Amino acid sequence: MPVPHMLNHRVSDVLLIYSIFFSYFPGFISSAVVSLGSIEIYRTHEWLKATPTVYFLCKGENKTILPDVKKAHVFYTFKGEESWQPLTNFSSAKCKRCGFYEQDRIISDETFDEWEFCPSDFTKPEGKYLRFKEKEFNATFLCPECLSFVSVSSSASEGPEGGKGMHMAVLVLLSVLGLTILILMVVGAYKYWQKKKREQDQARFLKLFEEGDDIEDELSLGTIM
Repeated sequence: MPVPHMLNHRVSDVLLIYSIFFSYFPGFISSAVVSLGSIEIYRTHEWLKATPTVYFLCKGENKTILPDVKKAHVFYTFKGEESWQPLTNFSSAKCKRCGFYEQDRIISDETFDEWEFCPSDFTKPEGKYLRFKEKEFNATFLCPECLSFVSVSSSASEGPEGGKGMHMAVLVLLSVLGLTILILMVVGAYKYWQKKKREQDQARFLKLFEEGDDIEDELSLGTIM
């Protein structure tokens, strides 16, 4: 039947447009996850404990303890799948105040380093950021989605060109909405066609049944005569 075939094509078109939309306008991604790829601390600040408790913290968020980091001058690597990952996430191009710290039960926690952590820190192609603090630590962060915020921020800062990009984004979004409405109309038309076809089939069946009764009545009358 032509209608279901056309419906399948429309669904494929919508999926294609959505993929193109988020490829060219990745700023619509809701969140960019940041994970720790590797770290090496060069010293510990705690004199009373043999093993330090190192953690990462962004202002206003919960601390993330690094349970594997126990010794200085050991290079630790991670897959991003550990139970304590991710470290944080970005919902826009705005920076956060973050840092690495060492927990201290007696006095205030010690600071390895504290800095403005931004999506723009991550570079192509992998979305990687290397943070080095002399005599403190060397760490690698991963955030491929952060490149999306950087692209959007760069486009917006270009003035008229950024405005053209946003205008194009609106046009694409309106096209997607229009196509979605069209698909709903096609689905509605297909269901209405199915309903009418069932009614026609039922009417045809009843008509054949009535004609069959008339033929039987005529045959009965002919036999009696």
